[in-house]
Amino acid sequence: MLIARAVPRLPPFLHLGPDQIGAIVFSVVTVAGLAVYIYYLRRPRPDEVERQRRLFLATRGRITDAMLVDTGLERRPVPSETELPQSVLRYQYKVAGVGYECSQDISPLAEHVRHVRMDLPIQVRYDPHNPANSIVVAESWSGLRLGADQRE
Repeated sequence: MLIARAVPRLPPFLHLGPDQIGAIVFSVVTVAGLAVYIYYLRRPRPDEVERQRRLFLATRGRITDAMLVDTGLERRPVPSETELPQSVLRYQYKVAGVGYECSQDISPLAEHVRHVRMDLPIQVRYDPHNPANSIVVAESWSGLRLGADQRE
């Protein structure tokens, strides 16, 4: 005896041709790719990269002694309309017998750097895997010796 089975019918919107299916797949892949690009490959601004570097070194960097070579604080340049005044600290230090001379732009950290004493040693935080990557001041840490009117 033959048993008749009822074959379910598909709704009309599921009867798509191959070119329609290809267009839908292409659209979904394009939107997903664009979302991944925007989410993962967004490039941070240079000031954000520098802030992240300072944060990394302030929390995980090793500390060594250094000497200030030049503060550049006394002769702040007069800025033009397009450039901001820059204050740069130049300092020297040694790690494993190798001497380094580096500088740090302290313009965004001006409230943390006033009345710097040149006659005393300072502390530097550096990356042990790349000792040339170093800082003397960050938002949460300072290796500078400040004058008496700045101590709290």
